[in-house]
Amino acid sequence: MSKKDDLRKQRAGTIINVISNVQEKELNVAIERIVIALKDKFPSIELRFERQWFLRDVVDLLRKKFPEVDFMYYHQNSSMKPDGGILSICGNDGQTFPILITEKKNQGTNDIRALEGKSKQAKGNAIERLGKNVIGFRAALLHEAIFPFVCFGDGCDFSDDSSILDRVVTIAMFGKLNHEYLHDIDGKFNRGSFYFRVERWTADEMFEIGLAIATKSVFYYYSKYGEESFQNLS
Repeated sequence: MSKKDDLRKQRAGTIINVISNVQEKELNVAIERIVIALKDKFPSIELRFERQWFLRDVVDLLRKKFPEVDFMYYHQNSSMKPDGGILSICGNDGQTFPILITEKKNQGTNDIRALEGKSKQAKGNAIERLGKNVIGFRAALLHEAIFPFVCFGDGCDFSDDSSILDRVVTIAMFGKLNHEYLHDIDGKFNRGSFYFRVERWTADEMFEIGLAIATKSVFYYYSKYGEESFQNLS
């Protein structure tokens, strides 16, 4: 590995080190590569990675953006913890702007059980847990016209004949699966992107999809707030 490549890898690791314990290794690899690619494409931006988003911070943001609306949470330490974390760009004023929120779900063991001669199990509840986070992240980004959320789901529960797919479609506000929805549609449908299939998603695939969403998100913030608002040259 060249000295330049080594430095780039270290730079990604500095941002991503907080997800070293994430079980989904391939998603971790994909996000590290996304960080490197973004820093190469946008050398003046500052990236921040967070493992969780505390509800207290979401509610504080919503109260500022929508002062006429009541918002509530109960516990200081409650948070949303997407599997792949929250990647943001930093404004010159210290604010952070999410460009990629990533989830990875695997659901279904009946294919393995069938090979072992075992009976089918009830389908899991990974999707129900996913729905809670999606509601929270959608609310947190209501003041923006993008929703840079992507979930990669794989496993036999996501076969074409599975009713679980309709649960996913419902969370996706009845949008198509395996389709990028970054920008709001008609100012109402901030769907997010949901990639679901039986076959396991590879690091290369998640990198390509995640990088496309993150890159377009950076350009969205440049367009809305001005590129100069994100030129962290110090």
